[in-house]
Amino acid sequence: MSLLIPLDLEVFFSDRWWVVLLKALFAFVVLLVLTLFTIWYERRVVAFMQQRQGPNMNGPFGLLQSLADGMKLMFKEDFTPTAADKIIFTLAPFVVAIPAITAFAVIPMAGIVRVPFTDIYTPLQVTDLPVSVLFIVAVASIGVYGIVLAGWSSGSTYSLLGALRSSAQVISYEVAMGLALVAVFLYAGSLSTSEIVAKQAEPATVFGVPLWFAVQLLPSFLIYLISMVGETNRAPFDLPEAEGELVGGFHTEYSSMRFAMFFMAEYMNMITVSALAATLFLGGWHAPLPFNLLPGADSGYWGLLWFVVKVLVLLFIFVWLRGTLPRLRYDQFMRFGWRWLIPISLVWTLMIAIVRLGQREGWFTGRAFWLGAAVIFAVLVGLAFFGGGKEEPKEAEQPAGEGLGEFDAFAGGYPVPPMGDQVLPEFAQVLRGEEDLAPDHPPAGRPPNGRQPDEQPTKEGSEA
Repeated sequence: MSLLIPLDLEVFFSDRWWVVLLKALFAFVVLLVLTLFTIWYERRVVAFMQQRQGPNMNGPFGLLQSLADGMKLMFKEDFTPTAADKIIFTLAPFVVAIPAITAFAVIPMAGIVRVPFTDIYTPLQVTDLPVSVLFIVAVASIGVYGIVLAGWSSGSTYSLLGALRSSAQVISYEVAMGLALVAVFLYAGSLSTSEIVAKQAEPATVFGVPLWFAVQLLPSFLIYLISMVGETNRAPFDLPEAEGELVGGFHTEYSSMRFAMFFMAEYMNMITVSALAATLFLGGWHAPLPFNLLPGADSGYWGLLWFVVKVLVLLFIFVWLRGTLPRLRYDQFMRFGWRWLIPISLVWTLMIAIVRLGQREGWFTGRAFWLGAAVIFAVLVGLAFFGGGKEEPKEAEQPAGEGLGEFDAFAGGYPVPPMGDQVLPEFAQVLRGEEDLAPDHPPAGRPPNGRQPDEQPTKEGSEA
């Protein structure tokens, strides 16, 4: 069986121009409405987690709160810093927002639908390409240029640091994301989004029930979920906007509608990567269990309902992480990407490639193969439980007799100044114990003559 599936794009190229324009307008409206809804959705979910009400004044259940925020930003004062490069400073928000909108063009939102008030049937997808997924990854990566340009053109140190963090972050986590998608390409035999969705609808293995790639390729799905959070600069990976370190990061100097463009672009990127995850791993617009057992449950515009439900579930993961986890330290964040996600993705992708090639060549039919696989698995499990040893942390050396009673703010590698009369424990190696002091230095709290402050000299002592 060949790994390549022929793709027929004639169904997209045969659409009339006004049908294509109508589908593009519909995709933009869906993305815009989902963006406004996600802003409200995030606030309501976080409020529920924190036992608060959340927005509830503007409209029913506070649904118009997003419009109120937009109006507020529209009438806020807009300013440009004196040291800013005015042209690039103005264009940067558009460079961030436009790719998020463009990437939505190749995501299928439903199957074949009828154009209202006509007899024309068309897929509810603006267009499709033989390399649609690569198109989405390429277009989404352009958004980081807007962040870098915004930080550089602001003329601010904090903005520049946030832009540099974002560029390093996107490079690190896009590698893991791309490797996670390679496994999907190998299993589906295509890079077309519509073909990948159709492949997940085929009866697969378990009692004739379709299995999504999220089940068949679980490690790839988990790696993609982590990478998409890092890709969109969301908590706990929101290092480019860390307010405790960088004021506001790359958009520190922005206000009014130019800040609103960054604000909307972040949520649009969240929706785009969630829609891509739903398309590649969760069956796209096809109905989940047990509804997929019902004939016609995802036909026509019903597919749009299931697609939106899956996107909202993935958006809930974004909100859940923000309301649960603290922000990572930058070195921890980069170490997690390069030392864990990328190596695991490489090994998993190699395994998938071997399995797919073995299925095509008939490697898995002999008894010798399964015996060898069992031995290798047992060896790996043994190494995981018994291999290696934990390295003992080295104690910080401090010359004896130096800095009696002094506090080293950088002991242990990070500045932690004491609060008021706080005395740090000796096991933290910030203050040394009496046994570590040189003989010519008395213990802390005792004067050099060896007497306590309220101790009077004796006659023998004075005569001596």
